[in-house]
Amino acid sequence: MTDNSLRRGYVPSPFGQLHYVECGTGEPVLLLHQTPRSWTEYLDVLPLVGTAHRAIAMDTLGFGASAKPAGPHSIELFADAAGELVEALGLERFHLVGHHTGGVVAVELAARYQDRVASVLLSATPFIDDEKRRTATERKPVDHVVPKPDGSHLLELWNRRRGFYEEGQEAALNRFMVDALTVLDRVEEGHEAVRRYGMDQRLPDITARTLAVCAPGDHYSLPGLEKFAAALGCETRVLSGGHVPVPEQLPEEFAKVVLDWTARA
Repeated sequence: MTDNSLRRGYVPSPFGQLHYVECGTGEPVLLLHQTPRSWTEYLDVLPLVGTAHRAIAMDTLGFGASAKPAGPHSIELFADAAGELVEALGLERFHLVGHHTGGVVAVELAARYQDRVASVLLSATPFIDDEKRRTATERKPVDHVVPKPDGSHLLELWNRRRGFYEEGQEAALNRFMVDALTVLDRVEEGHEAVRRYGMDQRLPDITARTLAVCAPGDHYSLPGLEKFAAALGCETRVLSGGHVPVPEQLPEEFAKVVLDWTARA
């Protein structure tokens, strides 16, 4: 399926215009990306999920082609904007798929919308509890680089993420670079918002069936699977390969997991 099958659009919101890309028809699946990425994290997943659903990948508020608010980022703010998109598109009942930051936003949305959420799939989603919040300020920046006149910060940013991608996956890494450079002055704020979020206080409000998945190479998020299982009584699954950018590394497997899970709802 080619890029021509994708439909692009904007919806108005109190924060400014929110950008999304969709394809397919049927029961909606809203896909939420990690930060500092954009909808292109799901470039190859979107048309596959679109074979059975109205698959929608939005740009999180502050990232991609969505509006860039001046105030501080937070998971609650990201969810506010996603909720505006849900209502503007008339999604009465929908599935949620979130990767990393997007998974944390999906937790907040599922807690808010409850019975309107048909299912939740959390991919590589960090489990945020008191310990995570307490040590948030001690964590090293993930993507922050200082712009330099000679452009050497571009190579520094590339090398910070290079280890997550295998040889031959440079196209996906290029897409990461585009997304990160678009928000270079605020590139860390999505990660900071994740670390501040009161996730453990919101999990009891989730009523939808939930699946937590992770790539075996993603040692950052992998320990969260057991914690989600304990907190939600949810199913968990380790994928066959990949690292942090697993939707781009294994799009067919990732999409199949989505389709299998949503079909059970």
